[in-house]
Amino acid sequence: GFDAALPQFEALNAQVVGVSADAAATLKAFTDVNHVKHLLLADFRRQMLPAYGAMVTDENSPVYRYGKRAFFVIDRQGIVRFMKIMDNPLDLLTPEDLLKAVKESGA
Repeated sequence: GFDAALPQFEALNAQVVGVSADAAATLKAFTDVNHVKHLLLADFRRQMLPAYGAMVTDENSPVYRYGKRAFFVIDRQGIVRFMKIMDNPLDLLTPEDLLKAVKESGA
């Protein structure tokens, strides 16, 4: 997973940050149980996720207001250099995919 690849991201001066619509206490428990080493942020008020197109906004959807699986490379100036939002939450990018995106983005 991404934790195993943290040294490779750090070598590129990149930071891995996860964002979830779950409450902070839920993320803390998840981090503790799963020994997650990268930063996880809570967007429980759902302010950041829709701003990046990473939330289901269709009111008729059974997963309305759920966060989507999404991957971004954002540079130090806050410019999105790479974005991949998955339609299926089971679809994942590998750490290698994202490392390649970081390198190609020039971020």
